[in-house]
Amino acid sequence: MKNFQYTTKTSKPFDAAVQALEKRTAEHGFSVLHTHDVAATLASKGFAREPLKIVEICNARYANEALKRDPAVAVMLPCPISVYTQGGETFISTMLPSSLAEFYPNSGLEAIATEVEKAVLEIIDEAKA
Repeated sequence: MKNFQYTTKTSKPFDAAVQALEKRTAEHGFSVLHTHDVAATLASKGFAREPLKIVEICNARYANEALKRDPAVAVMLPCPISVYTQGGETFISTMLPSSLAEFYPNSGLEAIATEVEKAVLEIIDEAKA
């Protein structure tokens, strides 16, 4: 299996990176469905860690097309993008949408996954700049 993840470092502080990601998401026709503050959730349970948020994004047209082809892909929707700090540096990371086609090889998701991946990587690369 190919590399299924894309991770890039940004010079932006953590909160600025999250805000840029949310802004760029809307500019590319996607919606932010929810932003999970994983670090805060873990801290409330007594587990301290560096900042980490998961931003769930979705484009209804792409999601609908993918689900029409194979409803089993619902377990991999929406597209999660994580923003986290490690060793004082901020990173943005996501699973490559093209991986869906490998996990569901008979679903015909290749074209949709490629389009979504192009958009998601543009969102991330623009947000990190």
